[in-house]
Amino acid sequence: MPSPLIDFTQDPELGSIRLIACDMDSTLLADDKTQPENMPELIERLRNAGVLFCPTSGRPGPTLQLMFPEHRHDMAFCADNGASIIYRDEIVHKELIEPTLYHEIAAVTIADGSGVPVLCAFDEAYVTASGHAYHGSLSEYYKTINYVGSLDDINVEANKFTIYLPDGNSRSVYEQTFAPAFGERLDVTCAGAEWIDFMNKGVNKGAGLHHLCERLGIDIADAAAVGDTYNDIEMLEAAGHSFVVANAAEHMHDHARYLIPSNNDRGVAVLIEAILAAKGC
Repeated sequence: MPSPLIDFTQDPELGSIRLIACDMDSTLLADDKTQPENMPELIERLRNAGVLFCPTSGRPGPTLQLMFPEHRHDMAFCADNGASIIYRDEIVHKELIEPTLYHEIAAVTIADGSGVPVLCAFDEAYVTASGHAYHGSLSEYYKTINYVGSLDDINVEANKFTIYLPDGNSRSVYEQTFAPAFGERLDVTCAGAEWIDFMNKGVNKGAGLHHLCERLGIDIADAAAVGDTYNDIEMLEAAGHSFVVANAAEHMHDHARYLIPSNNDRGVAVLIEAILAAKGC
């Protein structure tokens, strides 16, 4: 059974938090994909209180930045599940997957037939032409998509490979095909029901949080992480303060200490207000 979580108001050191690493889908974003209405104001108040807000996501950096137009130039972003870290518009850390390896993943994806292969090259994505049928779903995450006949001829700097699974069966496909094929060579993770992500070994949101804290001189004990699913586990376990939303699956309770209200109840905003109150702001 998962460990019982403590209500977030019982964290005695909320006032010590200097950085909030926050997942997007099903955590900050409600089911309708909206942020809390007062999110720009909350980010401004956090900044004035000396707290950096860092969205963490499988999304690429440019897509994440567009979601925070008011403060993007002052924020940090842990993009592509930690394969790209941006701070004040500068990429301060990046990882690259070898072309021979991402070509192999693409070939296995096509042979498996259950998903759409997506090669992530920082500010653009490459997708096989058959994936155009899912453009509506893909364009939510990738603003510049190049549809190509084959990924075999693509040789670019890429920091992540992902598979879009329109049937929402990422866990079973991961367990049956991609974990056995690539788990010893890459970090492979389910990023929600419709996505499987591939990064270099050791690349995840937790490693990204470590890189960012080291860069900024912030003790990771003073960092908070908020999440809901598998690709948040390393981040939750790395941060000194770990929170999951009430809508997270129960198995996630083993990887965090505190529980906040659900994404639809704007739990992240509620947590931020509590942190600000603890700081007297």
